[in-house]
Amino acid sequence: MAIADSARIHPSAVVEPGAVIGPDCRIGPFSVIGAGVVLGEGVEVKSHAVITGLTEVGAATVVFPFATLGEVPQDLKYRGEPSRLVIGARNRIREHVTMNTGTEGGGGVTRIGDDGLFMAGAHVAHDCRVGDRVILANGVAIAGHCVLGSDVIIGGLSGVHQFVRIGAGAIIGAVTMVTADVIPHGLVQGPRGRLDGLNLVGLKRRGVARATITALRDLYAALGQGNFREAAEAAAGATAGGDQPDEVRAVLDFILGPTGRSFLTPR
Repeated sequence: MAIADSARIHPSAVVEPGAVIGPDCRIGPFSVIGAGVVLGEGVEVKSHAVITGLTEVGAATVVFPFATLGEVPQDLKYRGEPSRLVIGARNRIREHVTMNTGTEGGGGVTRIGDDGLFMAGAHVAHDCRVGDRVILANGVAIAGHCVLGSDVIIGGLSGVHQFVRIGAGAIIGAVTMVTADVIPHGLVQGPRGRLDGLNLVGLKRRGVARATITALRDLYAALGQGNFREAAEAAAGATAGGDQPDEVRAVLDFILGPTGRSFLTPR
């Protein structure tokens, strides 16, 4: 067990031998830190939280009461193989959030980026990859093997099907079931999620240039004409070798890249 001298641990907390507790960490009453856990500098674990398994928590992350991080996957194929949960820096992990380790079949790692907000009751399943600045509202459930790009926002009580990819900057409305891939900067809403435009508010908030937003809107309109993938291939061919905003290129690369799911397409 390696505990930095500046760490503060409540007498009722359980820190198992083998855990690594970084400088200026704070561990509240009745929390449990397992033997394979590594807490970065300034991590705060409030009361009654459990961090177990082979779990790394990045600097300045705050874990709120009754969160459980690093437990084994909810996957019947899991056979006890060593797997990890890696959480980045400055995340806010609220009450009753659960994040599971990976599985051998999914690469063995569940990975969370930096600066995320995971609201009460959210769940991130095994082998997921979650980008930076992601917000999961209350009760959101992300199934196994999903990929969420940076700046994704998912509204409360929504669910994401296994193996779905949600591109960077997309926004999902509340009480929505997402069963297919969502393009970067897409806007999805409705009980059975449908692609209903672009996340224009998010683009403007991030300071994306007006010309780039116009180019994205033009691309979105083109994708609504005929076969979705063929439209993307045509758009990629039309812009090959020319000036193309990074955001437009990212959408085309996302569509034309490998996936195990279909896409939500423009109405």
